[in-house]
Amino acid sequence: MAKVLVVDDSALMRRLLTGVLGEAGFDVAVARNGAEGLAQLTDWEPDVVTLDINMPEMDGLTALSLMMQARPTPVVMVSSLTEQGARATFEALALGAVDFIAKPGGTISLTVDEIAGTLVEKVRAASGSRPRLRTARSTTRPAPLAQASAPRAAATVAARPAPARPPRPEPARSSAPALRGADALKPAGLVIIGVSTGGPRTLEDILPQLPGDFPWPVLLAQHMPRNFTSAFARRMDALCAVQVRECDAPMPLEASTVYIGQGGSDMVVAERLNRLVAMPRPEAAEHLWHPSVDLLVDSAMRFMPAEQIVGVQLTGMGNDGATALHKLHQRGGRTIAESEETAVVFGMPGELIERGGATAVLPSQAVAQQLCQWILPSRPLN
Repeated sequence: MAKVLVVDDSALMRRLLTGVLGEAGFDVAVARNGAEGLAQLTDWEPDVVTLDINMPEMDGLTALSLMMQARPTPVVMVSSLTEQGARATFEALALGAVDFIAKPGGTISLTVDEIAGTLVEKVRAASGSRPRLRTARSTTRPAPLAQASAPRAAATVAARPAPARPPRPEPARSSAPALRGADALKPAGLVIIGVSTGGPRTLEDILPQLPGDFPWPVLLAQHMPRNFTSAFARRMDALCAVQVRECDAPMPLEASTVYIGQGGSDMVVAERLNRLVAMPRPEAAEHLWHPSVDLLVDSAMRFMPAEQIVGVQLTGMGNDGATALHKLHQRGGRTIAESEETAVVFGMPGELIERGGATAVLPSQAVAQQLCQWILPSRPLN
């Protein structure tokens, strides 16, 4: 039986989360703030922690940074559905949290059923995951141990200005043969990335490594709620030399641009006036996860030959993307599956590997290098 520590200053939330997790078979303990949670981390040694962000005495971000130093443990953040909550959540993921869940809106006691299934699923996945600790290349820093007794307001952390955007050179011409006629308005190729649990932190290993003149568009299906994808796109745009945009309307596919599927919808490739576009559409009921990786890959293969598509399957629970990427591989497309050594949750890439659909199996920090070797073979990644 996995042990889960619920850290939340709200007695109602503690009671509701404890009830949901207890009914699912977890052994649950509670703490009222970050300081109590930090003490229980070493005394009770939980397998997973759910951690609220805004708490008195010691907020969630401070507690998380200290937990990752004292006893690295899978942590699922409990975040508010606000812009400030989203920004603080992404800092928590950069600090080492495995995943997050949005608090229910309205009357919590009446709407907790809306998140019960997702909460259990995420905690169960986290119990078999591995926290990814910050590396020297990270852009933010956890609070030092010496500041453990000095609580830090989450609002202050969330309001921290984003790092300066790297310079963006004019996109270079692709080494692919020049296109003619109507095809001249289509990109030379597409990179499609599918990712779920652990994705934001993993993508910080990959997207900032792409050069500003990367010649193919990148389409990214990250399983995430609607309220978070716009903040995530802005965060990644500040870290990357390529442009990063949330796909919240039909957008022509352009080189040196990453298109992040809008949460709460799916993203597909379509054709408009002889141009390929990325566009959102309502969630397809036949798919379990959204934005759907399978749907995105299938739509791209309708308009682009498989050999001009590279698919990347990263960390995440479930199997979204495995069917379509395996089909892409069979048709001559190239695919990358993240290796188990770096995957926070090995479900999605592991499923693709098991089906024999991976051209290459690589740790996350080697993915950008491989993309550049395939797409920019004459110029190695710096």
